[in-house]
Order: sequence, then structure tokens, then C-alpha cells
Amino acid sequence: MSTITVPETTDRRIFDRISAVRMVNVWRLKSDRIVFTNGCFDILHRGHVEYLPEAAALGDRLVVGVNSDASVRRLGKGDDRPLNDQDSRAKVLAALRCVDAVVIFDEDTPLELITALQPDVVAKGGDWKPEQIVGADVVKARGGEVRSLKLVDGFSTTALVEKIRRG
Repeated sequence: MSTITVPETTDRRIFDRISAVRMVNVWRLKSDRIVFTNGCFDILHRGHVEYLPEAAALGDRLVVGVNSDASVRRLGKGDDRPLNDQDSRAKVLAALRCVDAVVIFDEDTPLELITALQPDVVAKGGDWKPEQIVGADVVKARGGEVRSLKLVDGFSTTALVEKIRRG
């Protein structure tokens, strides 16, 4: 029996804020275009797996900000939310081929994270108008782009949770 352990491949894509900034700076030195998106990603569903590759296609590297457990609770999504803890949600996202980095943030919005990362593009789902997207002014100020991507009708975590509750 071998004593060699293989590191989990998804964990290398989960960063704290300082490490994420460093990684983004390395990518930027290589002239990579950095795309940022964020959300709770409590239950990964079809809407997410269509939206995330579309966001990734806007650049060379996709960074996903994930609301911490405390942040999700403050958003008022329900007393039992999030259903999956922040580490589990980050790990699932990091396993997706289109995701280059995952960063958990504890604030109510990702503004501080966006300000630290200075992405070239910030993208959100179509339920957000470009002018409503947090950090749009930060990204536009440095010549970046703000995109509202199409939604897949009928797919949201809140709707799935309600469907499960109804049975």
C-alpha cells in the first residue's frame, strides 16, 4: 500500500482574499482577462451550469465570489439557508472546469472583493440590470465591462427549495 497521498484537485482553486488578489495579479501579468461573478450557489442547478461557462467565456479566467454562511443568512433567504455550508459550496464550484478561482466573502455585497480584485469584467444573471450590478462603477472606472447574462427560466435555488418543501 502506497503512503503517497494525492491532494484534492479542487482545493487549489479556493483562495482567501489576499491569495486571490495575488493570483489575479499573476494572471494579469500574462495578459489574461479576468471575469468576476458572485452568488450564494446554495444548490447548484442547471441555471448555474449554463450561466457560469457563459461568464467564463467573457475572458480568460473566471473568479467566483461566494457569500459566506453569515452573509447568506443576512440576505434573508430563509432561516434554514444556506442549505450547504460555505466550504461545501466553494468546493462544488471549484470542481467546475470553467471556474479558475473561488473566494468566500463575508460582506453583504461583493464590493470590497471586486475593489480588491479589479476584474476586467463583472457578470451577473439576467435578473440584474447592468446598472444594478454591485461593483459596476469600479469595473467601468478602469475601462472594464459589466454584463447581465441570460437566465434559464424556471431555475433558481429558492424555487427548488420551495418545490422540495411542497413535495
